[in-house]
Amino acid sequence: MDKELLLEIGTEEIPAGFISKALEEMALLIRRELHATRIAHGEVKTLGTPRRLVLLVEDVAEKQKDVEREKLGPPVHMAFDDKGRPTKAALGFAKGQGLRVEDLVTVKGEKGEYLGAVKKEEGKTSSDLLVEILPRIIGSISFPKSMHWSTVNIRFARPIHWILALFDGQVIPFRFGGIESGNQSYGHRFMAPQAFEVRDFQTYERQIKGAFVIVDPQERKKVIEEGIAKAAKDVSGKVLSNQDLLEEVTHLVEYPIAIVGTFEEEFLTLPREVVIHAMEEHQRYFPVVDERGNLMPYFVCVCNTRTPDMATVKRGNERVLKARLSDAKFFFEEDIKEPLDRKVEALKEVIFQAQLGTSYEKILRFKELALHLARKFRPDLEGKVERAAMLCKADLVTGMVGEFPTLQGVVGSEYALISGEDEEVTIAISEHYLPAFAGDRLPSGPVGDFISIADRLDTIVGCFGIGLMPTGAGDPFALRRQALGIIRTLLGKEYSLSLGEIIDESVELLKEKLTVPSEQTKEAVLDFLRSRFQTLLISEGNPFDVVEAVLSAHFDDLVECRYRIDALTRLKSREEFLALATSFKRVTHIIKGFPGGEVNPSLLQHPSEKALFERYLQASAEVEKYMGEKAYERALMEMVKLKDPIDDLFESVLIMDGVRKKRENRLALLGNIAALFFRIADFSKLVTE
Repeated sequence: MDKELLLEIGTEEIPAGFISKALEEMALLIRRELHATRIAHGEVKTLGTPRRLVLLVEDVAEKQKDVEREKLGPPVHMAFDDKGRPTKAALGFAKGQGLRVEDLVTVKGEKGEYLGAVKKEEGKTSSDLLVEILPRIIGSISFPKSMHWSTVNIRFARPIHWILALFDGQVIPFRFGGIESGNQSYGHRFMAPQAFEVRDFQTYERQIKGAFVIVDPQERKKVIEEGIAKAAKDVSGKVLSNQDLLEEVTHLVEYPIAIVGTFEEEFLTLPREVVIHAMEEHQRYFPVVDERGNLMPYFVCVCNTRTPDMATVKRGNERVLKARLSDAKFFFEEDIKEPLDRKVEALKEVIFQAQLGTSYEKILRFKELALHLARKFRPDLEGKVERAAMLCKADLVTGMVGEFPTLQGVVGSEYALISGEDEEVTIAISEHYLPAFAGDRLPSGPVGDFISIADRLDTIVGCFGIGLMPTGAGDPFALRRQALGIIRTLLGKEYSLSLGEIIDESVELLKEKLTVPSEQTKEAVLDFLRSRFQTLLISEGNPFDVVEAVLSAHFDDLVECRYRIDALTRLKSREEFLALATSFKRVTHIIKGFPGGEVNPSLLQHPSEKALFERYLQASAEVEKYMGEKAYERALMEMVKLKDPIDDLFESVLIMDGVRKKRENRLALLGNIAALFFRIADFSKLVTE
């Protein structure tokens, strides 16, 4: 009969950001362990709060499955003599397997018949195996940061205080981190701290809820959503939606209680983002807005403990928020005493990186890169790009950003607006940090685009140029994220740009700082961007071989690369694809090692040579035209038309003719055709089977 497995790891408060991943990992680990030990089971469920991680496995088999193991021995013709008596080989094999010769079986193999030994291994009981499995699972859960405590040689997110481990209601006995497993759990730290005995999950769920713990995160989240909505409605408002904050608060409490607090209306004169940030990021409060989305002088906080005097709790939270907003108001009033552009000079004292200089020097560099982009794509915006680039880092020296570091850009944008700067400039100051993470939005306008690309590229080229490349162990300047931001902006806005050209510009601006040779720096940065681009393309579902074929041919303009990938992916599903790939491989195989050269039409004597050369000239002109129009699929179809003339050439003449001039002229023709194919992709990288 199948049984139930219940494991609860009771701890000190685990950081909210650790819990979801830990629960996912627990489910993965138990499935892996039970599969490896041949223990059948049903549904796996994980639950958790800041003080406990819970694992439930239903319908666990009472014992692991029996298994038959077969081992081959000597060939039958060597195992018995001509009178059918067992030889030393058969006797030795049987003895080694602990069997009699007559217990051995005959097994048919690829090279004949062999003696074999089949042993049935009876499965162990699940309870015996779980004694080893459960502590192994607990010790295998990974966390972003772990702790040591006492004298035990283990690591966990926080010290473990109890372990509940039951299989079919019986304790699975083991010791982990100095803690003996048992059948006891504990309720809420303050409202029900007493221990209680557990028989199974059904009783556990009832008892834990009675002890003021909602152990299911989804149920807890729903309680919080309903509670904060009601609290906000009580003051004629609604909660400002923030799913990330809701998720975090869900893992901060065991028994959520929502209460609404208030603050002085004078704080609403602060920039909206500052007020929201003070509530959400610093206090984990939910801002309250009216029907039009305007902030109201209220907030909702979620407490973890119900006290006889919740009014005192409310006043305490109000005092904390008031202090935070008062600080913000002070910094705001001090900061706006002078216009934003007056703060730029102070960046000369802010070190960006010891070898790469100050933030002021960095601004001067990426301003030139941004202007380079503006001149190429939007010359009419040069003035705004220059102004935004000079101002976009000025808020780093403000008191507000010193207090709220994650508001970089937002604060600068607000202060620029107060200083009377152009609207596009103020928006670009805020948005040049976009995209900040995978899936984040792009800057809304070209001014922000150009500064975002330029700022990130200056960081990447600078770091590579002084040997600070990212490694598997770390990426302190977030260069991978910076590269992805550049790639996503170029693709998202379809800026057809030569990476080699803009990197050259950046290297030149940084030449006095670099310790790695300029050309080496450029190649390393290009390889890095290519690698990030390839990873992004494959993650989006593009065929690996198509991506590799296109990027291997030439990689400089990301937008152009993407068009080629899309065109080749579409062609690959058509019957013409095989003809194109076959022709390419046939051509490249025979010209391998040939340095190339110009075709001399006067040396083309055979009709097949002349026909192929004529078709090549036509195709080359058409391909050039279509590629200029970014009509890459039509360019590919022009290449397809070369197949028959190529086949005719191979069937009609000997390419490797004994006459050197003829041979080299034919190879030159095929080399030019291969180069035409390479305009799109290296077809040898494509899977054709």
